[in-house]
Amino acid sequence: MTAKKNIIDNIDRLKRELLDKYVLLMITLLIVYVSIFYLYMYNKTVIIYLVSGIFFLSYGYIIVRKRYPIKLIVHIYLITAPLYNLYITLFFWKSSVASLCWLIPIPLGAHIFFQKKQTIIYTGYLILLVIIIYLIAENFSFNFQKYSQSQILVTDVLLFISNILIVCLLVYYKDLIRKQEIRLELEGSKIKISPYKAKKREKQLINNDIDNDFLENIFNRIDESMKKNSYFKDSKFNLSSLSAALHINHHYISKAIHNKGYSNFNSYINNYRVNYIKKLLDEVDLQKTTLMYIYTEAGFSNQSTFNRVFKQIEGVTPSDYIQKKINEIRK
Repeated sequence: MTAKKNIIDNIDRLKRELLDKYVLLMITLLIVYVSIFYLYMYNKTVIIYLVSGIFFLSYGYIIVRKRYPIKLIVHIYLITAPLYNLYITLFFWKSSVASLCWLIPIPLGAHIFFQKKQTIIYTGYLILLVIIIYLIAENFSFNFQKYSQSQILVTDVLLFISNILIVCLLVYYKDLIRKQEIRLELEGSKIKISPYKAKKREKQLINNDIDNDFLENIFNRIDESMKKNSYFKDSKFNLSSLSAALHINHHYISKAIHNKGYSNFNSYINNYRVNYIKKLLDEVDLQKTTLMYIYTEAGFSNQSTFNRVFKQIEGVTPSDYIQKKINEIRK
């Protein structure tokens, strides 16, 4: 339970850390925009609007940060942030629609904190807002201040850079959080659910990308256990047996083995068996030991399978390999 609790705490910590850094980044970007609209593209209304955004974002976050659950905070932000962006989007609509880029990180943020259903809902919410903005911009006239193309270019470039920074931050933490969520699944710490939902959730996890470091860790556990317990000597030992022994989902085991270059579990365990046979052939008296003893000791259930696998891996038949060893000994 301690390990599981630590993973849950790590997920919560990473999410709060992401929120802290995101808010700090947004405040910094808003300050940069205030500076631009004060020094280069002076507009008192926009300055007041941006400063108000800085105040409500910083002060509001300080108030709710430790008082409310993370998901509630994120829900509030994902709803209000696009609404806040409405004015700026309308302000630049006639000269540039680049301000719509501010909406791009919203679905990604929803994906990090919520399930697929909520992500789809927020995506639909953004599409609805874009339609509303378009209808307002095309059917109403606003006496907004005009800017030159060079000035618009400055804001557009800054806008793209800002969104790249935001997306990079979100993607970085998404990967960190995802690693912890997969480890939580492996620990089996999730609340028990119906078999149908459990199987569905398992497939969702398997279909997601798993990083090489994670697969490497799983393979190391597999390999250490195989060496320590010599599971390969049991002819009935299979993927399900290994999954039960290590308490790791068999899909993860298959992925980890495949990630190391083996076509499947049988290919992996047969390599162990063939290597063990080669070791036995170096240790036993070849003229007094039967071939059946050798292949059954290594975990092969019959000679035909043994012959086929051995030739597939070594490139020669077992009898040719043994004869070569005998000839070497005689020399």
